[in-house]
Amino acid sequence: MDDRLYAPATERNRDAILAVLKDELRSPGTVLEIASGTGEHGAYFAPQLPDYFWQPSDPNEESRRSITAWRSHVNAPNLGEAIAIDVTRSDWVESVPEFPQPVVAIAAINLIHISPWEATLGLFAGAKQLLSVDGLIYLYGAYKRGGQHTAPSNEAFDASLQARNPAWGVRNLEDVTAVAEAEQFRLDRIVEMPSNNLSVCFRAIA
Repeated sequence: MDDRLYAPATERNRDAILAVLKDELRSPGTVLEIASGTGEHGAYFAPQLPDYFWQPSDPNEESRRSITAWRSHVNAPNLGEAIAIDVTRSDWVESVPEFPQPVVAIAAINLIHISPWEATLGLFAGAKQLLSVDGLIYLYGAYKRGGQHTAPSNEAFDASLQARNPAWGVRNLEDVTAVAEAEQFRLDRIVEMPSNNLSVCFRAIA
């Protein structure tokens, strides 16, 4: 029985995301993926990023089974076993094992809007403990800018998220940036992506 789960958006966004990652990853090491979901992104990225160890994680057991199934399917030596990480927990960094190479980047694809605000706070607070100066936090997803949605489709998406869970929703990019700056990260680059999404790159400054 195949435990692989599928997210239709992955095939639409994975090449665009990979292109940004190839530009932004600067030195070999471990890329820790937060909220890996189905595991499809890691299974696609790892074989194409041979200088990096891609470490998937998710707090959901069903998602971790899917990640494991995708890992078996692609059989990439630089794709790690799924681990349980919940960034809404203040002690989540303690769940991170020792890796053969240091963590040089943290990737969170479609996390910020499909999680409570505490996940954003916890992500940056924990990342500060894991990343050295110039370490990368890569975020992908829909954002408001200046308090306004960037497209009608994003406004509808925001409403659907909040209908599912009032704690979810499309965040204001300036609010996310303020959290990053408070944890000693600077906004380094914003890349316009397909379907009115953004790639947002932060760098550790201390």
